[in-house]
This record gives sequence, structure tokens and C-alpha cells, in this order.
Amino acid sequence: MTSARAEARPRAGASGALWPAIGVAAIWIFLAVFLVYPLARIFYDAFTDDAGRLTIRHFLDFAADGFYRRSLWNSLLLGLGTVAATSVLGFAIAFLLVRYDFAGRTLFSNLTLIPIISPPLVGVLGFTFILGRAGTVNVLLMDWFDLLTPINFVYGVHGVLLVETLHLFPMITLNVVDALAKIDPALEEAAESVGACGWWKLATITLPLTTPGYVAGALLVFIWTFSDFATPLVLGVHDLLASQAYLNIVQFVDRRLFRMGIVISAFMVLLAVLFLVAARRYVAIKDYSSLSYSRVARRRLSPARQALAVLFLSLVMLASFIPYAGVLLASVGRGWSMTPIPVQYTLQFFERVIVETPKYIVNSFLYSTLAVLICIVVGVPIAWLLARTRVPGRDVLDGLNTLILAVPGTAIGIAYVRAFHEAPPGFERGLTSFWIILPLVLAIRRLPYTVRGSYASLLLVHRSMEEAAASVGAGRLRSFRDVTLPLMWRGILVGSLFSFMTSLQEASAVLFLSLGGWETMTVGIFSFYIAGSASEAAALGVILLAVAAVTVLAINRVAGTRMGGMFG
Repeated sequence: MTSARAEARPRAGASGALWPAIGVAAIWIFLAVFLVYPLARIFYDAFTDDAGRLTIRHFLDFAADGFYRRSLWNSLLLGLGTVAATSVLGFAIAFLLVRYDFAGRTLFSNLTLIPIISPPLVGVLGFTFILGRAGTVNVLLMDWFDLLTPINFVYGVHGVLLVETLHLFPMITLNVVDALAKIDPALEEAAESVGACGWWKLATITLPLTTPGYVAGALLVFIWTFSDFATPLVLGVHDLLASQAYLNIVQFVDRRLFRMGIVISAFMVLLAVLFLVAARRYVAIKDYSSLSYSRVARRRLSPARQALAVLFLSLVMLASFIPYAGVLLASVGRGWSMTPIPVQYTLQFFERVIVETPKYIVNSFLYSTLAVLICIVVGVPIAWLLARTRVPGRDVLDGLNTLILAVPGTAIGIAYVRAFHEAPPGFERGLTSFWIILPLVLAIRRLPYTVRGSYASLLLVHRSMEEAAASVGAGRLRSFRDVTLPLMWRGILVGSLFSFMTSLQEASAVLFLSLGGWETMTVGIFSFYIAGSASEAAALGVILLAVAAVTVLAINRVAGTRMGGMFG
């Protein structure tokens, strides 16, 4: 009997080690097939000719084309301009909310985060309804001041800059708020003791210490702006790299243009990775070891300065909320032409998108739900590997997870078209012929959010709890199931909810992959607007906004904090 038990232990131990190894291998296979291979495919297409020979001729053609050079220059300028504009707004708002106390601070803490949850495509539509040539503002100006020509508020690069800035500045605010909370007050007190006060102390001590958080936010802002093609196209801007990549790929007529779309996509990925590496290296050469979480007492502003702070924040919020007003009015308004607001109101546009064409909503929820399930199955084990193990390739796994955030959605969509259009051996059709391609690309795009939420929760679970389970005979899988998982479920749920919300809003990648009957809400918004059915597009936009709002409330409820709680 004793001998039988002794023989069983090695077999049980081997079985216990086999399943984790299979799980790790499955994760690597998933990432290799649905992330590494598609990206490798667009680079292969970009650096080879029709015969498969290596060449750089396509990039030379790109460099020789004046229009593409101008598009590259415009994209860089737009990205840097958006970073500069969002930095000014983000820093000012973060500094006010963290360091000062004034009337309405809690309200503004909550409102400041709302612009980032709105789908970008919905935001740009809202701006056109209010600030467009026949929008509310121009109609009022023409009525009041007898203007004969409407003012161009949004159509052009300046409009793209405005829309992107008002949508993305919370990315800077959130990261700077977190960084400001880590600054040891003793550092600023030491600067004051040697005469550094006011702007000098801010420029030499406070702002440099926010670099890690600020660089992370600025990088996301730049990549988001650099890769967004829907906003420029709606506002009539075509001479940008992302816009050209989209237009060249979807035309499917001229092979040279199609190839150039692939080259532009590869170039965008290279630039994004270059910016990511440069940002991480810049942060790495700095020393932030003096940072610590310390609560800084807020200073009460004088009545006059309180009025200025409230006025500044109110103007920013008013500008940021323009899209919501425009989309809501357009979704229920009829006869809105050359009038400040609609002359009649109806719910027929909601009926049209919910009852007559429900595929947009059904598809979006189906694909996003499946994408979240994939994110949980793949992302939670990745978080556990990063937080609890030293397995070979751990750093590469972490790098791939970070790379997903840097790769533009436009490039991912084009990469999937190239990688999965042809039928693999043994199959009659490629993966792009099946609707499952959409949940897969959404899962890859949103995987980092689930990984980050799970990883953050794992750091709060002390290893001694897992060690205690192991001491009474629980294996790794059982210890994870019975001890770790119940303690980290909040982080998993928060990451999954955020993945779900952002999957519903994804436009860049799915626009390349949606065929007839597969369309999501973002594809529907784009299609309706291009076809001239702006009210139906607005109705879908309102539904997306409502789902985003409910999801954010659920995230805050699960996380046990209010929206403004992160501001201290």
C-alpha cells in the first residue's frame, strides 16, 4: 500500500507540472498566431516584391512621393501638437485637482474623466453637429451678426487637433495625478528652503518628478492621434498616414496603392515601436527612487483665484461636452437644417437602429463579450506568470503585452487582412471569411487591460497565503483556484469591464474586417454618416455612450471607489 502511494506521487507531480506547461505553451501559441504572425506578415509584404524577393523599393517609392512625405510630416506634427495641447490642459487640471481646494472640486474631479470614455467616432460627429458649417454655433452667429459665410471651426487639421485634444487630455491628467501623488513633499520643502519658489520650484522640482507618468500618458496620446483615421476622414483631412493607409487598402483596385497601404502600415508600426522604446529608455535613465506615496495638504484658494479655477475648468468641460449635446440632439431631432436646434423631435432613428437593423448592436455585444472571455482566459494566466514566476521568456511576454498598446489599430486591422485572407493548408477559406476574426482582433487589441487589472490585483495578494495552501498539500492550480482567484476577482472584473467598453468602441481594426452582416456599432456609425444618415449614426452613438457610462459606473462600484476617488 505504501509502495503504491509512493509510486503515485511522482505521477501526480508530473501531471501537476504538465498542465501548467501546456497552459504556458497555449498562451505563446495564441500570441504567436494572432499578434506576432500578422505583424510579421505586413513587414514581409512591405519588404518583398511580387516574386517574394527582398527589396526596399516600396519604401523608396514612399520616400520619393511628395504627397506621402507631406502626410508623414502632417501626422508627426498633428501627434506632437496634440501631445503639447493635451499636456497643457492635463497638467493644469491635474495640478488644480491635486494641490488646491476650491468650490466644486469634487464635481470637476468626476467630470474630467468623462471625455475619455466617449467613443472617438461619436465625439467627432458631435462636434460636426454643433461646430460644423451648418451647425448650431454657425447658425447663431449668422443670425446674430449677419455673417454671410460660416466659420470653419472643425474641418481641417486644426479641427482634428481640437477634437483629439478635448478627447484625450484626461490621459495626461490621470497619469500626472498619479505621479503628483508620489512626490515626497520633503523635496519641495527642501527647494523652498534654498529660495526656489513658485514657477521655478514647479519647473525644476515638481514637473521633472512627474516624468514617468507623464511620458506614459503622452505616448498613448501620440500613438492614438497618429493612428486615428476616422476622425480626419470625417473632418475632410486625407493627407495623414493613417488616412492614406485606410484609403489605399479599401480601394482594392490599384495594386500599387494597395501595396503602399501595407508599406504605410509597416512604417506606422516601426515608428510606434521606436517611440515606445525611446520613451522607456528616457524614463530608465532618470532616477525616481525618491518617490513615495504621500498625502499632500491642499491649499485653499482665495475667492478670486477660486473663481478663475472654476471658470477655467468650466470652459474646458463645456468644450469637452459639446459632442454629447450634438449627438443627443441629432439622435432625436428632425428638420435640423439651418436652425440652432431641431424643430421636431422623434424616436424613429432609435427604432430604425434597434428594431429594423439590430445587427449593429447584437454583433457589437456578441463580439465584445467573446473578446472579453478570450482576454480572461489568456490575460489572467499572463498576469500570474508576470507576477508570480520567473519562467523563461517572461520579459518577452511582458514586452509583447506592452507592444500591443503601441501598435496602431489601423496597422493591426491591415495586418489581419494580409495574414488571414488566404486559406491555410487543409481549409477552403481564410479566417477573414469567418466572423470569429472580429472577436479575435478585439481580444488582441484589449488584452493589456485585462492583464494590467489582474496583475495589479495579484500584487495585493500576499504570497504567504498561497504558501499556506501549498503547505497543506494544495497544488499550484488548486491554490490559484481556491486562494488566489477569490482574492483577485475584483481586478479581473475591472480589467474585463474596461476591455468590454473599449471593444465596443473599437473602430480602427474592425472597419477593415467587417463584411456584410458582421458590422458593429462603430462600423454602423461610420457607414450611416458616410451615406448621409447622420441621425441614425447619432442614435447608435447615444447607445454607445450609454453603455460606456453604465460600464464606468460598474467599474467604480466594483473597485469600491467613486470616479473622482483617484484624485485623492
